[in-house]
Amino acid sequence: MYRDVSSCNTYNYGDATYWDARYVQEAEMGHFDWYQRYSGLRPFIRMYIPSCSSRVLVVGCGNALMSEDMVKDGYEDITNIDISSVAIEMMRRKYESIPQLKYMQMDVRDMSFFSDESFDCVIDKGTLDSLMCGTDAPTSAASAARMLGEVSRLLKAGGIYMLITYGDPNVRMLHLDQPVYNWRIILYIIPRPGFQKLANNSSTSRSYLEPVPLTEKGLLPPDFVVEDPDSHFIYVCKKMDETELSSITTYPLDVDHL
Repeated sequence: MYRDVSSCNTYNYGDATYWDARYVQEAEMGHFDWYQRYSGLRPFIRMYIPSCSSRVLVVGCGNALMSEDMVKDGYEDITNIDISSVAIEMMRRKYESIPQLKYMQMDVRDMSFFSDESFDCVIDKGTLDSLMCGTDAPTSAASAARMLGEVSRLLKAGGIYMLITYGDPNVRMLHLDQPVYNWRIILYIIPRPGFQKLANNSSTSRSYLEPVPLTEKGLLPPDFVVEDPDSHFIYVCKKMDETELSSITTYPLDVDHL
């Protein structure tokens, strides 16, 4: 199973014009959360962003409720960026009375407005996927590299880049697992919202709160079974210095973070 979003190449998802038009057309439909709602991601966010005073950056925020739900859960400092000025203006008006939320129009490939090591965590729910959509593979790869380089630059040492994506390790690790980023990567796989396991499915049940084992090449083991073919992959990328890279260990989540 090599899961990617390469089939979404009909539109230029890296173009602000496309997103501006889309948000104008869909204005009356209200909010839309890509992939997962906050309730589905909360165990991971509470584990890897334990301090509610952490400075969080949400890239490609669109008109999702994710950041609002994080504020309701106690988080105090969330900056949201999107390439669409239409989406940002809508969200600014909606949340003008909530000081914990800031909205800025910005291209994730150039976040030079922010200084180095500005954030404790960067959350990406589908933005890397959108940049990698398209028929021009070299251009998509270059856009991804620019974005990931900026994310790494903005993270403090020990900071977390949490990527929620359709891309499995075969198509994502070659972009994420680069020495220049100094990231130790832990992978989780969660089913899409509403997924129902088949009654006659005899595969070994495992908790989605457990990290997924990876091979030395950073890929899924050949015998690993993904129950939901449309699962979402959560890459938790922790930025560390050279000494920390060799000492970090992975750990499962527990009920205290549900």
